[in-house]
Amino acid sequence: MSAAREVTDTDTFLNQTHYLNAKWTMWFDNPKYQDPEKEWKDNLTNCGSFETIEEFWRMFNNLKPASLLSIGSNYHVFRHGVIPMWEDPENKDGGKFVLTIPKKDSKTGRCDEWWLYTVLAIIGETLDEDGNEICGAVVSIRKNQDRIALWLKSNDKGRCSKIGARWKKCLEMKATMLRFQEHKEAAASGRSFRNESTFEV
Repeated sequence: MSAAREVTDTDTFLNQTHYLNAKWTMWFDNPKYQDPEKEWKDNLTNCGSFETIEEFWRMFNNLKPASLLSIGSNYHVFRHGVIPMWEDPENKDGGKFVLTIPKKDSKTGRCDEWWLYTVLAIIGETLDEDGNEICGAVVSIRKNQDRIALWLKSNDKGRCSKIGARWKKCLEMKATMLRFQEHKEAAASGRSFRNESTFEV
């Protein structure tokens, strides 16, 4: 193939719009900024939606990195139409894998790196064979440690364990254990993370 042909093919690729298999929405929240007169979901800030690779990068590259957010902040990336709350019909019967990141690792860029890889994996649908099990992901910035949670539609141990194992491989984690917590337990306790684990991978 000639150099001229290669340049033409590259230009054609770059000028195309590359659609994802699904549309996604990114949200932000921090309890410190919430209006106590509003319901929790009404205090969510919609950062925008995207359904192409180009739209994703335009949004993601113009947002503050997760590690630079103030304590208590959360970014959420969920399938369009799914609200990042336990009670949403797509979430209520499922749960989440929780990855805890010590603050010393977050300061070296690990939190931002793992958050980006997680988002790319879910919107590229590389973790889920059927393409309908993953609802979204959340990165939570806290005082002593940060967390990334992968939200799944069901709590079926077999299906969820396969996804958890793929997530670990995506992030190149071997020794780290991922804990799975059911949303119904979180809804009952009113706590996002301090709940019993159903299983681990």
